[in-house]
Formats: sequence, C-alpha cells, structure tokens
Amino acid sequence: MLTKPFHRALSIIGSLTIMNLASSSSTNAAPASVSVYFGTYTGKASKGIYHSRLDLATGHLSDATLVAEAQNPGFLAIHPNKRFLYSVGEVDKGGGITSWAIDAGSGKLTKLNQQLSGGPGPTHLVVDPAGKNVLVANYSGGSVACLPLNADGTLRPASAFVQHTGSSVNPARQKAPHAHGIYTDPANRFVFVPDLGLDQVKIYRFDPEKGTLTPNDPAFASVSPGAGPRHFAFDPKGRFGFVINEMVCTMTAFRYEPATGRLSEIHTVSTLPEGVAVQPSYSTAEVFAHPNGRFLYGSNRGHDTIAVFSIDGQGRLKLVENEPSLAKIPRGFGIDPTGKYLIAGGQSSDTAHVFRIDQINGRLEPTGQSVSVGSPVCVEFLAR
Repeated sequence: MLTKPFHRALSIIGSLTIMNLASSSSTNAAPASVSVYFGTYTGKASKGIYHSRLDLATGHLSDATLVAEAQNPGFLAIHPNKRFLYSVGEVDKGGGITSWAIDAGSGKLTKLNQQLSGGPGPTHLVVDPAGKNVLVANYSGGSVACLPLNADGTLRPASAFVQHTGSSVNPARQKAPHAHGIYTDPANRFVFVPDLGLDQVKIYRFDPEKGTLTPNDPAFASVSPGAGPRHFAFDPKGRFGFVINEMVCTMTAFRYEPATGRLSEIHTVSTLPEGVAVQPSYSTAEVFAHPNGRFLYGSNRGHDTIAVFSIDGQGRLKLVENEPSLAKIPRGFGIDPTGKYLIAGGQSSDTAHVFRIDQINGRLEPTGQSVSVGSPVCVEFLAR
C-alpha cells in the first residue's frame, strides 16, 4: 500500500510536470501580436521612426507613435537578437547610420551611436544574419560599406567600402552608379547590391568575421538596359532571387547557385496588369517573398497597387493579381513573420493599410485597418 506522504509526493511531481508543460507550450506558442516599425521621410507629418502593434488574430493595427526623432530614417533593420534597431539617415551630405536600443515593453528606441556610411545618400541597410555587421547602400554616392558591430549594439567605423563605377543607357537616371539596396544570401556568404545606375546586381563575397566585401566571380548579374534594378529578395529556401526593376515596372527572377554566388536569369515579367503600359508617373519600389516560398509581392508606385505573383518549382513567376494598395505611392510594405498580413505604406497619403494574405493563393484582402503615419518608406516587424 502507498503511504500518504508518497501520494502527496506524486501529486506534487504531477503538478510540477503540468506546470512545466504549460510553460513550455506558452514559450513555443505563436505571439499574439508583433511590433511594427515605420521608417519615414521627415517633414510636416513625420519626425522620425514610428511604432505600432499588429494583432495577429484580428489584424488590428494600433495608432503609430513616435519612438525616436531622426532625420529621414527611411530604411530600418533589426538585429537578430531583437535588442537593437539600425536606421539610415538619407541625406546627401553627412549621411550615416544610427544604432538604437529597443525597449522590449514599449517599443521605444534609445539612441546608442552613429557612424558615417562612407558616401552620400545612404538609402538601404541590413544586419547580417550572424549579427556582426551592418551593410549599407549609398544611393547618391553609388557605393556600399560594411560597419562592424560591438556586443552592446553600437556601430564601429566601416571595415569595408566599395565605390561602384560606370553608367547605363538612360541619361536622366543612369549617368552614374546608384546602389539602391543591399542583401545577404541565407548562408551569409555573399552580398547582393541592385545598382539602378548600372543595370546590374553586384555580387560580393562576404566575410562576417572580418567585415570584408570582395568582388565575386561573377561580379554581377545584368538586367535589361534601362530597367533600373531597385530591391532584391530571396525565396525562403535560397533557391531563387528576385529583383524589382524600378524604371520599367518589371520583376526579374534568377536561379541562385549558393556555392558560387551566381545568379542566372530565368525570365522577366511585368508588375502591371496585362495590357497596361508603363506611364511616366509609374515606377516600382519594394519586393518580398512570402514565408511559405510560394508567393512574391512587389509594389507599383503611381499605379498604386501591390503585384502578387505565384512562384513555381522552377522559380518562374505568374501574376495572380494587382491589388489596390489603398496607399498613395506605396514606396514600402512588409509581410509579418507569420505570413498572415501585409502592411502597405503610402508615402504620399501618410497612411499604412493592413491586408490579410490568403494562404492558398496569395491574394490580398483589405482588412479595413489603417493608421496615420507621415511619409512611410519602410515597414519592419519584430516578434518576441
């Protein structure tokens, strides 16, 4: 017969086991909401970086509040440890990068330090997957740089700087290089830089430990003359790369060779509906692949739509729809980490709008949720 003390011990052990299982389940559960940071162009309606929260059950987006004052913090990047955020200062003289500490509770930002980006007009940046460096593209200067990070999130001076040279066929936009974005591959071995002025996606070998950028062989992938490559995205498995071409409203799909860094063009498709011609007021902006790897999204400014593509097993794209962005001049948008929602920012409407993503076909459905935020350029998500 079991004694009462033994029964009591079993009861305590059982209770502790249930508590541990509940705690583990809670730890692994999907977040109820995510932070949303908006990078902006400052002016009458904006003073810097804004923060909202997106409810993943309802799609409700809270009012955007100012969490850091800064000049033209157009593009943002969040450290993999989720403790730090980095922003460009998109100005033609003295442009640089600022590091910020993130308050986990409120989402507010505290400035840590600044470093020069190495060239005028820093327009895009990324933190490498190892969390050791910030990589930046300088649009006006046509250059790129790598800035190492300290353990406390602060930036060190650039450890690598590369000046692009050359031009392309459009005399109004392509007299000089214009590095428009910068991205690492999933393995953190190569860096890719769409240069609008050269009609090339530059490719660099990258050493995150040393913070070095070395021209690859091949050194670039080309797009059609006058296309103006702007931003770039990999599919989640790193098999394909996609560049959105600003000046002609097209998307180019590439097959990616992770061992060599080579991009081989598959095909190029329009981001506009069939039969719609490119107008002088039209241009593309942002591109992201869905977390499930089956869909690709790109924004059309002027036409003011989000182009939705399906991606087949060979990396080929098929236009699914052009969903009105509800935002005027959708310069930036983002997809939340769960892949349930897309938020499109309107640079000229001073608004951001929430869309629900159909997980079967990738189509977008307006939720009716929107917030006011001045001249949003970039939408970044942070899940905890």
